[in-house]
Parts: sequence; structure tokens; C-alpha cells
Amino acid sequence: MFRAYAVEKPKTPLKPITYDPGVLGPDEVEINVQFCGICHSDLSMIDNEWGMTKYPLVPGHEVAGTVGAIGSNVKHLEVGARVGLGWMAGSCMTCKQCLSGQHSLCPWAEATIVGRHGGFADKVRCKAAFAIPIPDPLDAKKVGPLFCGGSTVFNPMIQFDVKPTMRVGVVGIGGLGHMALMFLNKWGCEVTAFTSSDSKRDEAMSLGAHRAVNSRDPAALKAIAGQLDYIISTVNVSLDWPAYLSTLAPRGRLHMVGVVPEPMQIPVFSLLPEQKQVSASPVGPPAVQLQMVDFCARHKIVPVTEHFPMSRVNDAMEHLRSGKARYRIVLENDFK
Repeated sequence: MFRAYAVEKPKTPLKPITYDPGVLGPDEVEINVQFCGICHSDLSMIDNEWGMTKYPLVPGHEVAGTVGAIGSNVKHLEVGARVGLGWMAGSCMTCKQCLSGQHSLCPWAEATIVGRHGGFADKVRCKAAFAIPIPDPLDAKKVGPLFCGGSTVFNPMIQFDVKPTMRVGVVGIGGLGHMALMFLNKWGCEVTAFTSSDSKRDEAMSLGAHRAVNSRDPAALKAIAGQLDYIISTVNVSLDWPAYLSTLAPRGRLHMVGVVPEPMQIPVFSLLPEQKQVSASPVGPPAVQLQMVDFCARHKIVPVTEHFPMSRVNDAMEHLRSGKARYRIVLENDFK
């Protein structure tokens, strides 16, 4: 029996449950959860904002732990190995997307907390390919958020060939954005942080930004018109998108990883004359996650985290809802 914290309906507290996960599949691994980050997607699933939540729901998809058991077909992992698990827990492994290494685009991809129970628990399961080995230099207490938030901002750097010569912008200095600043700085880019608060300017600079621009100041945006090659937006609210597009150089890209609920209001003429682009991407596939953790180990990159025992999960969720998290919350397994 697995022990976990689950929610039974939207916007209600999580409560302890036990459940039987059934027989371990031949291609699966069972992970002993040591730590689990909290992502805004957990809140979205708890509240059924995307209309695909099945209750009871055990959230949690930023797991760091050790392999507790392996299926009969698993050859590359051993019991006791340190691994991480993110948003994806499996895919078909046979479609065109999977065979080309783009597992996160699989039509039959399995999300860790969609139709299955996640990592706010003492154990969680996934297909073995999605249990990502954690390099020795990385601290297990802080590494969990890399497997969703980190992977989400690292993936487009690979998919769209962001080069170290580029001038890049990051919109939103929060759970995702602070990792984007660190990644892009170490990647070699000139990094501009867009923030709606001057109070975050020093923080943004300490995380890797070379300059910070107040996104609420039209004059500040106008001053950098046409300068940026790539902007990644990590926010989940609607903004003045044409104003951000104006800061892009010809053929520049505005890339979305934050889930904005409303349609984006973008005049075609703000794109067409200079061949600008708007795109989006999900979390990275296993191969990209492996690149990411190796990159983080090499450059000593870990998220900025706050920590709660898992038994205080409701306090942690309220801390996230209040907007006070700096910058990623991690739960520590304290099941007795």
C-alpha cells in the first residue's frame, strides 16, 4: 500500500490516503520519494482548471528519490539509484515522435498526475525511461523542481537552437523564470529580465540577468525595441504581447511556456514585416532532461527553494497560492 496526500474535489485541503498501486509493470520502476517540488500545475490540477482532473487526485510531479523496485524488462537502473521524475511518466515508445526522441509530443503520453497518482506520497511509479538519473553533484533536496519547471524552460533552448551569442529576455521571475535566468546566463547569452516590480531587480541580477527592465514602463520597453533574439514567457496571465514583440529583432521569437488561459491578442502585422514568431512547448523529453541535469551539475545550478515537511502540504499549498513562494517549494517525505 502506498501512503499519500490526495484532494477529493476542487479547492479543498489534501488529506492522507492509502492506495494499492497494483502489480509493478515490466517496464516500470517504483521510486521511493524523498522530496517532491510543488508546481503551479499541481494547483491547476487540484482546481480542475484544465478540465481533466480525476478525483481523488494525488498531486506532485517534481520527484527526487531512489529506485525502490524495477520491472523485469528494466536493465539500465538498479535499486537504490538516485532518480528524478517530472510531468511525464510514460509514452507509447513506438510512434514517430517517440522514435525520434520527442517523447513529450507522443499522442499517448502519460502525465504523472493525469489519471494516475503522483509524488505527494511515499512512493510513485513511472515507465523506466522517465526516471532520470540524478548526477552526484546535485543536492536531492533541491533538484526536484528541475524535472518539471527546469525542464520546461530548458527544453526550448534545445528545440529552437538558442545560441550563446543571442540576446534573450525572460518574462516572469518566479518558479520557472528564475531557473531560465540561471540556464541562459550559463549558456552564454546576454540576459534581460522583464519584471513588473523594481523590488525584484536585484534578485534578477543575482540569478543571472545582465539587466532588468520594468515591464510596466512603456519608455523602458521602447528603449530596447528591436534588440532581443528570443523571449521566453513563464507567466500565466495575459500581457501586452505586441509590446513584447516590439522588443524583438527581425526573425525573433516570443516563446510561451506559461499557460495563459485567454486567447493571445496579437495583430499579424506585428509579426509579418520582420518575420517574427510566436511558439510554445511542453516539458522536455527524457533525452533533453538528461542534458539538463548534466548541464546543471557542470555549472552548479540548483533552484532556489523553500522546504516544508509533507505532513504540512496544505500550508505549503497556501504559501504557493498566496504568491509568496521564493521561488520553488519542496516537500520532504516525513511519513512514519
